[in-house]
Amino acid sequence: MKNAQDLQSLQSTLYGLRLWGLRDVWLPGKATAQTRPTDSRETRELQGPETGPSPARQEPAQNAAAREAQREAKTKLLKEIREDLGDCRRCPLHRGRTQIVFGEGDAVARLVFVGEGPGADEDRLGRPFVGQAGQLLNKMIRAMGWRREEVYICNVVKCRPPGNRMPLPEEIERCAPFLVRQLEAVRPLVICSLGACASQTLLGANRPISELRQKIHVWRGIPLIATYHPAYLLRNGAKKADTWEDLQSVMELLTSFDA
Repeated sequence: MKNAQDLQSLQSTLYGLRLWGLRDVWLPGKATAQTRPTDSRETRELQGPETGPSPARQEPAQNAAAREAQREAKTKLLKEIREDLGDCRRCPLHRGRTQIVFGEGDAVARLVFVGEGPGADEDRLGRPFVGQAGQLLNKMIRAMGWRREEVYICNVVKCRPPGNRMPLPEEIERCAPFLVRQLEAVRPLVICSLGACASQTLLGANRPISELRQKIHVWRGIPLIATYHPAYLLRNGAKKADTWEDLQSVMELLTSFDA
């Protein structure tokens, strides 16, 4: 319904303003002066998924059963890919890892975020994007009107590079087939690559992220939009406005599939 779409658009805009620093914004049905979300609450949201469907994306009953069957099949496929990855020792990164960080989220997600590789928090917990950069990514996802568990999140490499350095070409080469299989399993409507490593790997390009963003690329038939990595935004807050433009492009693409 148009009213629901207008409300979702307004909520996305207001969440975007909150994301970039405007704190005193209250959304209908979301928060009041007594129930304002706090940073500690946002941090707790990283510990596990919320329950219940997102009101703006409730599906007709006749489609729910088919989508659930699809979810079950894709979840099984992702599990098989993880089993094939096994206790991976295909490159030297395994020597310093605590855990393999495979990926997480909805197996039938319309949107997939691809990052570079696990950091210290991710290596410790075995989950992608749970540190400071992950907290910012969560805010980005909420600013788009989504919840973390409604998207799928993964990385180019599954083991933490020493000192959080950029993965080496041979490390990417060993891990990339599993990333490709993940993306093919989920087959989202849109991919958002975060940072130069993910964008260059998926696009086979050596250009900087500043040149790769603001364009709609295609990865194996799936539209791909590149933007800055949340870790980079933590160091360069001035680029948040550019990133919000990229996220708006992602939202426009997703909306076009519903038209």
